[in-house]
Amino acid sequence: MAIERTFSIIKPDATRRNLTGAINAVIEKAGLRIVAQKRVLWTRAQAEKFYEEHKARPFYGELCSFMTSGPVVLQVLEGEGAIAKYRDVMGATDPAEAKEGTIRKLFAVSKGENSTHGSDSAAAADREIGLNFRLDEIVG
Repeated sequence: MAIERTFSIIKPDATRRNLTGAINAVIEKAGLRIVAQKRVLWTRAQAEKFYEEHKARPFYGELCSFMTSGPVVLQVLEGEGAIAKYRDVMGATDPAEAKEGTIRKLFAVSKGENSTHGSDSAAAADREIGLNFRLDEIVG
């Protein structure tokens, strides 16, 4: 399997509860390296741009409001099969359906406040990293 990069967000529900370190520990234990990380407060325009593919969906406005309700931690993760591995580590969107030991099973509050986001494809990872990081911010 090839070394690849993926994009991660630790969402406002998790940063509000000071879970960044605990979530990072799960990420690193899974064999993924955090090669870039920053804590930011997204503007509405940044959230809307990031989630623009969902613009026609009924949850779009609520999602953008949630993602601007507090700080988020943006990350670039690296490792073998990083995209699929991180999606496994995050667990199912609904924490009630997530496997034991996954981030969402351990930390999510609900399906909406599920603590993390991870890219679902190589194209999405490239787009999401490019929207949020300059090349000189990634040290890997």
